Amino acid sequence: MADENKKKVLFLCTHNSARSQMAEGILKNLYGNKFEVFSAGTEPSRVNPFAIKAMEELGVDISHNASKNIDRFKDMNIDYVVTVCDNAKESCPTFPGAKHNIHKAFRDPSQFRGKDEEILTGFREVRDEIQEWIKDEFSTY
Repeated sequence: MADENKKKVLFLCTHNSARSQMAEGILKNLYGNKFEVFSAGTEPSRVNPFAIKAMEELGVDISHNASKNIDRFKDMNIDYVVTVCDNAKESCPTFPGAKHNIHKAFRDPSQFRGKDEEILTGFREVRDEIQEWIKDEFSTY
């Protein structure tokens, strides 16, 4: 059952595979007592295995998450819509029913190339950037 006192936050990126999924997991982990958290994409695909692994290292399990289309949330009253990539910001500069729109672009870790450990290192860096930003942005709400 949803807690009516919690603010609703929706993280958006293009594929809902890495950045928005990690942001959802981090915000739930840090401030789940204050926020009901969701993520979606403008062109959903699947949750990236490197994102799952990077989050496991923080003790946050996103392995059961699924990529979701933004349309699923169009009729929901969202307090904060956060675009975490420039493409999502361009695709949906405003979101119906959102009280606040926030944009903070992060590098796209799905574009990282190299050996698995090098790619995972990139995912960790983006994860840590997202976590620090979330701490700064949402700790005072």
